[in-house]
Amino acid sequence: MRRLRVLRKADSPDEIDLRLETCEPPARGPDELLIELRAAGVNRSDVAATMGRMPQAVWPRTPGRDWAGVVIEGPRELIGQPVFGAGGDLGITRDGTHATHLVVPRDAAVVKPAMLTLTEAGSLGVPFVTALEGFHRSGMPKQGDVVLVTAVNGMVGQAAAQIAAMHGARIFGVARRAATFVQPHCAVHMIDGSSADIAALVRAETGGHGADIVYNTVGSPYFAAANQAMAHGGRHILISTVERPVPFDIFAFYRGQHTFVGIDSLALDASASAALLRELLPGFASGQLRPLAVADEACYPLERAMDAYRAVHAIARTRVTLLP
Repeated sequence: MRRLRVLRKADSPDEIDLRLETCEPPARGPDELLIELRAAGVNRSDVAATMGRMPQAVWPRTPGRDWAGVVIEGPRELIGQPVFGAGGDLGITRDGTHATHLVVPRDAAVVKPAMLTLTEAGSLGVPFVTALEGFHRSGMPKQGDVVLVTAVNGMVGQAAAQIAAMHGARIFGVARRAATFVQPHCAVHMIDGSSADIAALVRAETGGHGADIVYNTVGSPYFAAANQAMAHGGRHILISTVERPVPFDIFAFYRGQHTFVGIDSLALDASASAALLRELLPGFASGQLRPLAVADEACYPLERAMDAYRAVHAIARTRVTLLP
């Protein structure tokens, strides 16, 4: 097999000591599968991990959390089966998916539905797992709920908006500039975050009600506006941030009976992530959920992994994927 290997943490993407090495495929345990990988999405957390931003990371290691491939060792009924998955442990505390082969527990492999290609399946894990876990923790959107998603055209933003719409919510999406939602099947009222008064617009469009759920995928840039946009009893989901300290109005928080929910998808191992992905399969089957777009120019062989990492660090507009 071939695998990418990071020997030590780096201070910047240009200092990542990323090597492509050849070795024997990993040995599998009695309840594990050996997967021949065909696609592996590159997440910002993958790049951040190589730069030493995950204190739990084990060195050296192979990065990568998302994957799709074909079972080549395991129970007879699964041999040749296309499967996919993700995991907060992969690429962090155990070798990850930026390689030609991967060993995972049997319950960490989700059978790929026919409507997804292997490349699509290998690129949707972390964004959809993170989005769904946020709603699990905050309470799933209900028919008629108002959901505000910041950075809605980002990877987690796309997943969160689609999941909320599938449950009958009315979606408002914030982008840094005037834009349309990149998933055309999903109705989203777009807001230009560079010029609009986000809270005022959401309240005006909802008869003063505001957002029952805010899915804030970027944290501090929209923290104040998101709080102001929340309805009475609203929930604010946070998965990331630019700045750590933010202004916080405690009075508005308790008078509004608001709830803040923090999500760290690294806490969900490969088996837990697979359970969430299985929950989403009916949505993909019905067409209410669609995978993230994977452009040909954003797919890289393992030999060009550093180009893929740099693209993700620079906030690529499309999903960046390795094709082992």
